[in-house]
Amino acid sequence: MIKNYFKIALRQLRKHKLYTAIKIGGFSFGIAACLLIALYIKFELSYDRTYPDGDRIYRVVQYYTGNGKLQQGLAFPAPTWKVIKADFPEVEKSGRLMTSPLFAGAGNNELRRADQVQNTFEEGFAYIDQETLNILQLPMAYGSNKNALAAPRSMLISKRKADKYFPGLNPIGKVMYLNDDKSQPYTIGGVMENIPQNSHLRSLDFFLTLTDKELWHGEQTQWGAWNYTSYIKLRPGTEPKEFGKKLTTDLLHNYIIPDMKRGGNVGAEQMEKQMWLELQPVADINLKSYNIGDFTTYGDIRFIWLFGAVALFILTIACINFINLSTARSANRAKEVGLRKVVGSQRGSLINQFLTESLIYSVISFIVGVIIARLLLPYFNTLASRELAMPWLSWWFVPAILLSAVIVGIAAGLYPAFYLSGFKPVQVLKGSISSGSKSSGLRNGLVVFQFAISVVLIISTIVIYNQMQFILNRKVGFDKDQVLLVQGTNTLSDDNVKALKNELSKLSIVKSVSISDYLPITGTKRNGNTFYKEGRAKIDRGVGGQFWQIDDTYLKTLGIKLLAGRTFSYATIKTDENAVIINQSMAKKLNLKDPVGKHITNSTDGGQAFTVIGLIEDFNYDSMREDVGPLALHFGLSPSIVSVKIAGSNAKNAIEEITRTWKSFSPAQPIRFSFMDQQFANMYADVQRTSHIFTTFSVLAIVIACLGLFALSAFMAEQRRKEIGIRKVLGASIQGITAMLSYGFIKLVLIAIVIASPIAWWGMNKWLQDFAYRAPIDWWIFVLAAVLAIVVAILTVAFQSVKAAMMNPVISLKSE
Repeated sequence: MIKNYFKIALRQLRKHKLYTAIKIGGFSFGIAACLLIALYIKFELSYDRTYPDGDRIYRVVQYYTGNGKLQQGLAFPAPTWKVIKADFPEVEKSGRLMTSPLFAGAGNNELRRADQVQNTFEEGFAYIDQETLNILQLPMAYGSNKNALAAPRSMLISKRKADKYFPGLNPIGKVMYLNDDKSQPYTIGGVMENIPQNSHLRSLDFFLTLTDKELWHGEQTQWGAWNYTSYIKLRPGTEPKEFGKKLTTDLLHNYIIPDMKRGGNVGAEQMEKQMWLELQPVADINLKSYNIGDFTTYGDIRFIWLFGAVALFILTIACINFINLSTARSANRAKEVGLRKVVGSQRGSLINQFLTESLIYSVISFIVGVIIARLLLPYFNTLASRELAMPWLSWWFVPAILLSAVIVGIAAGLYPAFYLSGFKPVQVLKGSISSGSKSSGLRNGLVVFQFAISVVLIISTIVIYNQMQFILNRKVGFDKDQVLLVQGTNTLSDDNVKALKNELSKLSIVKSVSISDYLPITGTKRNGNTFYKEGRAKIDRGVGGQFWQIDDTYLKTLGIKLLAGRTFSYATIKTDENAVIINQSMAKKLNLKDPVGKHITNSTDGGQAFTVIGLIEDFNYDSMREDVGPLALHFGLSPSIVSVKIAGSNAKNAIEEITRTWKSFSPAQPIRFSFMDQQFANMYADVQRTSHIFTTFSVLAIVIACLGLFALSAFMAEQRRKEIGIRKVLGASIQGITAMLSYGFIKLVLIAIVIASPIAWWGMNKWLQDFAYRAPIDWWIFVLAAVLAIVVAILTVAFQSVKAAMMNPVISLKSE
């Protein structure tokens, strides 16, 4: 019996080639899309799940509801980890990580072996406690993770960097210099295996020990400076939520807040009411830290749900095609069903036959879909910025594919099987079954659902693209174009950095040159401070803001507008050392209406006061997801990055001249540079990825929906063949018949547009709320999406409609 089912099913596949190709083609591409998205989701969910005792490892996160919105942070004072270990018996281990490039060593460095002279620019440096290494238990290639960072000025490096600098050697005990600083050599204490890509630490290749390390004198005992991320490992049986509450009470309220009060911070009492601590499981870091500022970019659990929904929608569209095409062909199969019932077939056996056909379609589609997914995987990896691979050797892969094929095959074939097997043989053989009439309502509803999904994806794609263009082209308050950033200049002495600036300024192709590590792009220094009006530190709540160090040509080089006062000058350096330039947001927050000449301070203990000598226009120095915050600029030398504003558009010649000038100062160190506009665009790489992925899968969803519409229009034309013949005999034109056949489908698409538009508006409006500056969702977006959907639908059905309209009526009516 089963053999007979397969024979009949295969005969149907061969007999109706177009129908078979569309069914399998739509299914296959839908399955390929779902498989690629499933690989992406599986990878994102696999982050940080390989640490021993990982279910007991947490990161401490602070929550603050000040300023009318929820804010999250990771930074804690230096003594936090020791207090956690000493005062809380629930904690087995506690340690710190510090990645801020504000402090020499973390972030990026020029690096070389002690026995060589050439420096190499390296990224991925962080300070870490030996205790943190004990918590994470990173696998080692050489040495032990129990003592690799126990000694002062020790360093742990990754296997790939060990192979780069010490090929074929065990580098433990070897000495390396950071930024040519021979006064502080680092000794390699161990080599760790390369941190996998599915780890939140993936960007780190060098760990510098915090053993006996002080960022400044007395820093390790101060509660006022927040620079460290705290990791803890709880003892078995400890409830993390309850421990988070205890941590809030005992650590925050007994140590941190009292220290703020002793320092005269009048906002301490309010902060005590608005701040609390929670523990974040290490496995949750990647997907639940998208709104936490940190050293790396994170995933987003909302995108996992979003892409999962897209995959489900695409598969649903493919299944709808199957159901629609199966029920549309009901008249073609009706006599077959009637004859089988006359000769004794039971309904159950007919259902089994149709389900077998569905399963064969599904299995073939899954096989083809896996092949398509494999062929498209390199493109998808580029699209998603991932290194995904097909899990051919995983024990679960083949069973999962087969099980999915069976489930999808049964789900897609269940309704057609019951519908077709329910025909009455007497009615069928009398010819009283109308071609698919009983299922037309469901079929139309499914077409509407298909195109509603497609229209939602089209609108979403347009909104995301529009937001990306808005970000990249919006006036951000500084000129990011034609600014070349020369990095690693901190290996030169201060005098040589200034001399380099002077020589670069002499080049005819250079407009202006500035020296500063503080730039409005990610990966450069940040320095958060609290500011007060002079004399008001113990009265008013402080204003949180950034405190940047710049030189005299910074504003000119970046095209930042000076609204009042003046910029810094070496001619008045003695007074300018105690001066600041502030932005509009700082002036507004401090209630300084005419700020030039006023005094502000960043200390609560009566420390140094700064004279405001200039007011600048607000510029977006961080992501446009946030409002422009308060900013104060002070005069000084921060020499790791030299910004060069190029005149004209000949970047190639400028790079050659700048490189020659660089080599005259540092012949043993290759120049490293990038362009500011590229770095600015990289800040929104996640938005660009989302835009590209949405575009790709939107096109795919529309193609699959159109495949079904194409086949459906062919069958509808076939069912109305005699009607068309009669109309032509009575004088109907080809245009009129084409319009008649197309009208029904266009009406369904219009209904889909009406349903999809408010859904898309709601979803995209929620997504845009992540941005402080966002493009409006204008009416033209919905009109454009509607036009695209209608045009695609018309083009899809037009071929079959015109073909049917041009058919010779003699052929259509010869059997009448």
